[in-house]
Amino acid sequence: MLRKLGTVSGLTLVSRILGFLRDVVLAATLGAGPVADAFMLAFRLPNHFRAILAEGAFNAAFLPTWAAADTSRHDSSRLGAEVLGWLTLANLALLALALGATGWMLAVLAPGLSPADESWPLVVTLTRITFPYLFCMSLVAFLSAMLNGRDRFAAPASAPILLNLFMIGALLMAAQFPSAAHAAAWGVMASGVAQVALLVVAAWRAGLPLPRPRLGLSPDTRQVFRRLGPAILTSGALQVAIFADTIIATFLPAGSLSHLYYADRLYQLPIGLIGVALGTVILPDIGRRAGLGDEVGMRRVLDRALVICLVVGVPVAVTMATLGDWAIRILFVRGAFDLAAAEASGAILAAYALGLVPALALRSLVAGFHGRGDTRTPLRLLVAATLVNIALKIVLAPMLGAVGLALATSVGITVYATLLFRENRVHGYLTGPAPIPAGALVATGVGLGLFVLWSRDAVLRAVEYLTPGLAMPVAFLMLMIAILAVQGLASALVVGRRPSEAKGTPKE
Repeated sequence: MLRKLGTVSGLTLVSRILGFLRDVVLAATLGAGPVADAFMLAFRLPNHFRAILAEGAFNAAFLPTWAAADTSRHDSSRLGAEVLGWLTLANLALLALALGATGWMLAVLAPGLSPADESWPLVVTLTRITFPYLFCMSLVAFLSAMLNGRDRFAAPASAPILLNLFMIGALLMAAQFPSAAHAAAWGVMASGVAQVALLVVAAWRAGLPLPRPRLGLSPDTRQVFRRLGPAILTSGALQVAIFADTIIATFLPAGSLSHLYYADRLYQLPIGLIGVALGTVILPDIGRRAGLGDEVGMRRVLDRALVICLVVGVPVAVTMATLGDWAIRILFVRGAFDLAAAEASGAILAAYALGLVPALALRSLVAGFHGRGDTRTPLRLLVAATLVNIALKIVLAPMLGAVGLALATSVGITVYATLLFRENRVHGYLTGPAPIPAGALVATGVGLGLFVLWSRDAVLRAVEYLTPGLAMPVAFLMLMIAILAVQGLASALVVGRRPSEAKGTPKE
């Protein structure tokens, strides 16, 4: 599991670094005017559809079904061909709608923009360029699911790197296009084709048969569609929770949206490197074991994933809560982004840190259900947690501002993770880390965090004095390594090398 996690996390880290470089080039090339807004809108539309349809929902419905069929030697090739056929038909219909009725689609999805706006023709043109990217990403999701089902993770994790490289390359050649926005849009489209080509080659090298699309409804295909509906609703509910922050933040003082954005950039980094990567690794594993009826194996996989989340998440959360504002100062304080903005973003990041460990565990906990083909239970629990989340945002935002939004997010995530953990335990899907070692690990992290807060000013002054010139980045790196080392040693002592495992099958 650690080897697979290292592959996905390492390539995700490369993608995130290149993504940051892409943002730097994008900002330098497009600026922040109407042209930049036109591209951002054209880029976000297919990505919103991708987040709801192509990635999370499709993987949850298709990957476990295909992995179980492939493991039990059912006709997985027929399943793949039929799913690819319906996927292609749906994407072609959506693409025809987007290209033929772009103005109507923009009026529905971006009501703040009208044909009277000066940027309207550019938005329409850029949307028509970027929207086929959704079709490419649907094919990427399909091929990634098949590869992940065979424990091939490198190529799917590498695919997002191509998006950043193609966009950077296109922006560097912006003089060859009508505008820099056109260059960025064509870079997005070209990257989609390149990602599909990469995964086709990877599938061929892995010995996976590339199915020819066909329209059929075998029992396995019907099962995928039964699972797809709740999975789409789950992805949609997550997008609603994210969108609520944007809506409420518009009623807060100026700068709140920016403070949330920069804090979220750091908050999402460990979630992508650990939480999402773990979910990617264990979902096909649980799906295969479900096909074999290996309940003990599925339980062991989920137990180990949760231990990894706990061991990694506690020290990272401590670092975010105690030194997050310092990290934001190092990364973003320049130009119009001043120290006051860094302090505001740091406070938001500290509120996010309170829910980091549950956030890391979410994808693994959901995989416990999705791997068995149950997409309804996570949806039911998510609806309850989302109601709590949004209610708290409405209550806390007027009192605490953007920090209240982040705090409500942490509480909502914690509620969702707790409900998922409880349901997994009730169904016998996991044993969970032993309470005493887990409690000792959390207590050690809290104690370490209090010590860092108590000694922070003196330690920072001392380290900055010892590292003149490169004081900020070097000092932060040294302290982060020290925190991770101390907490890692504590983890090894209190948790041990292996998680506790069930000595039998829990009663249901």
